[in-house]
Amino acid sequence: MLNISPDNSIREHIRPETMSAFDSVAPMRFARNSARWALLLLIVALCSLFLPWTQTVRAKGKVTTLYPEQRPQNVPAAIDGRIESWNVREGQMVQKGDTLLLIAEIKTDYADPRLLERTATQITAKSSAIEAYTNKASALERQVRALREALVLKVSEAENKIKQARLKVMTDSTNLEAAFLGETIAIRQLERQQSLFDQDLESLISVESRRLKQQQAEAKRIASENKLLESRAGWINARIERNNLENEYADKVAKSESDRFTAVSNRYDAEAERDKLSIQLGNYETRAGFHTITAPMDCYVTEVMTEGIGETVKEGQTLITIVPQRFDYAVAFYVNPVDLPLMQLDSRVRFLFDGWPAIQVSGWPGASFGTFEGRVIGIDNNISKNGQYRVLAAPTGEGENGIWPEALRPGSGTQALVMLKNVPLGYELWRRLNGFPPRFYEDIAEPGEDVKSKAPSRRVK
Repeated sequence: MLNISPDNSIREHIRPETMSAFDSVAPMRFARNSARWALLLLIVALCSLFLPWTQTVRAKGKVTTLYPEQRPQNVPAAIDGRIESWNVREGQMVQKGDTLLLIAEIKTDYADPRLLERTATQITAKSSAIEAYTNKASALERQVRALREALVLKVSEAENKIKQARLKVMTDSTNLEAAFLGETIAIRQLERQQSLFDQDLESLISVESRRLKQQQAEAKRIASENKLLESRAGWINARIERNNLENEYADKVAKSESDRFTAVSNRYDAEAERDKLSIQLGNYETRAGFHTITAPMDCYVTEVMTEGIGETVKEGQTLITIVPQRFDYAVAFYVNPVDLPLMQLDSRVRFLFDGWPAIQVSGWPGASFGTFEGRVIGIDNNISKNGQYRVLAAPTGEGENGIWPEALRPGSGTQALVMLKNVPLGYELWRRLNGFPPRFYEDIAEPGEDVKSKAPSRRVK
């Protein structure tokens, strides 16, 4: 019945050409159908070689933020201290300026509870000292002016005395010459009287009278000489007195000037100390503000790094990790050095974020589902530690795929496809088989066109 026995064949009892089942499974029919299907597949394959294919560079990266201040950051302790109290918990949303925790001082240099008040008192005392030194310098300056004015008067008076002494010397000198002349006349008269007396022409009384006059003239001459010497001595003393007067007042003025300069120097020292104390007071006030750790922005408290009350922390030690409440999305992905020349600013990039279901077709972006679009906004010029170059991309903000999900968080993984040129699928297969790079360079410029204008810019916007 099944025609499987060679001795009992049924071929003589049936007519296969009248049965469609035999016709469909006949060897010739099967061969013809296979050839048709193979030819159809070949035609489809040849036609698909001319389909447009978008060349891409695949890379991995992470979600980050566009601006540095929007990235997760640590809140450190500004001073050495002891934790007094906590005002937040992990996961809590806080506003800018809200108190996160309080820190107490542990250094003895700042332990005085009245440190600011005492420092302010020292500044007030130094200000009073500066005022006193200023008044003293002003008084000494007035004293110097008074001494110089008195010196002018005293010198004028001494000059008058010198003139008087000089006139007296001249008078006494004239008197001495008159005395010399009187003595000479008296001597001559005495000699004539003595000659007449020797001739018995004059009496002895006349001779003695002349002798007395001659002695009186000599005494007058001697007195005039003494008086002239005294006048000259007075003149010399007057000039010495004027010099002594100038030296005395010069010493007084120099001493007053020295005292004034000392007062001015002390005032400058006091001003320097006051400024130093003012700086210390400002530092103390600033340090007092470090006792309260506040939120630098609207953010979420993600992790408390130092727990407990009364625990000692050091300057710069991380206390809390925060994440900004609002941030602008970006993706930082890494490409190999061989793909770096293919990166251009404003290049289109397709992203597949971890946690978002998607179907990603690299060569046909239109057939992808669940991917999001971005554009390249920055390219690093320095290689990273992982041996690759970092590229930064941001959302385009255009269309449904250009707006990224709000549930994204910094640090999430992503896969990036950088869109390059559109080429035929056959060319792409041929390029991959031969290991050639993607088409990157611009077409050759026509005559008259500026080739430089087609060069890609490497500047980050």
